[in-house]
Amino acid sequence: MARHRLRFEKTGRAKYLSHLDLMRTLQRVFPRAGVAIRHTEGFNPHAYISVALPSSVGMESDCELLDFEVVDDTPLATLPELLTAKLPEGIRVLKAYEAPGKVKELVWLRLTGTLEYDTITDTADMAQKLDTFFAQRPLFVTKLNKKKEETQVDLGPMIKELTFIAAPPHKVTLHAVVAAQNPSLNPSLLLEALRQSAPELAPDFAAFARVEVYDKDMRVFR
Repeated sequence: MARHRLRFEKTGRAKYLSHLDLMRTLQRVFPRAGVAIRHTEGFNPHAYISVALPSSVGMESDCELLDFEVVDDTPLATLPELLTAKLPEGIRVLKAYEAPGKVKELVWLRLTGTLEYDTITDTADMAQKLDTFFAQRPLFVTKLNKKKEETQVDLGPMIKELTFIAAPPHKVTLHAVVAAQNPSLNPSLLLEALRQSAPELAPDFAAFARVEVYDKDMRVFR
């Protein structure tokens, strides 16, 4: 049976859904829309779906991917309208199609971000200082591993592109291409690197959004 894929966006209030809540929502939307998909077997079957790159709470995204398998004759072209009508505000299905590649081929993730500073007004100078800081190699940050033990991670190999642009009066915008998986670079680690090594550059508030995903050769991944 062919593997199918949805591309969907998660914006507005929906960005505050946890991954578990998002999965519950997506599992329930297919029967509500009258679309039969593959389920696990056993006494407590559930929809056989997977999200390619679970995103952090608070992060918007235009490029979320969901794998599933339709088992009835519903045309894929009708799914965006059918599913979006049953989804909560902020989640919109953009396209449904037969998956041409495996999720393991997804390598890079494009991000945008906004860094806000309460008191700094020379954002051009701040953007330059941020560029200089993140250009250094190695770029270590201390984080907790799964065993809750402190470990040092070099962010450098996980950053393909990273630029900062002044957005007066109090903001700097971030544009980046970072590792998507194995390992992945959560943008929160960029902030943590500032807090640990250059606290004077750390913003008072930051927000990030996913824009696009790519394979190892920077071809758009679908």
